[in-house]
Amino acid sequence: LAGSYLIEHLTDEIEKESTDYISKIDEMGGALTAIERGYMQNEIQNAAYAAQQAIERGEQVVVGVNQFQVDEKLTLERLKVDPAIEAAARARLKALREGRNEKRVDELLGRLKSAALSTQNLLPLFIECVENDITLGEICNTLRGVWGEYVAEGF
Repeated sequence: LAGSYLIEHLTDEIEKESTDYISKIDEMGGALTAIERGYMQNEIQNAAYAAQQAIERGEQVVVGVNQFQVDEKLTLERLKVDPAIEAAARARLKALREGRNEKRVDELLGRLKSAALSTQNLLPLFIECVENDITLGEICNTLRGVWGEYVAEGF
């Protein structure tokens, strides 16, 4: 298909529409401004609504939703974690925390916090933290303490 006039024409159309869309966002002041003004969220909502309408009209096939549904009721059992497995995991975590150098943990989490407040590359610190038995939860809690958590605003 390479070199086909139709494919070239369609590619040119996609490129032009993409460039126009990016220019529109740039005219708003860039992507960050567009996000802050709710433009991106609105675009996502409009696209989701259009996609849902296409599904409901049958223009977009979703197997199991609007075509090829299974008539029989499917019941799934809720996964239940064996309490012994949970207890063993908690015991391993407790042993990990008791066996590590807490002074080193505090130092590394402090360095991670300072680095997160700057423009420093965090990856080497992540590696050093993990090598010193700092858990993912502890790393994430430190970062949440610096940056907070993203909460989508309703529109």
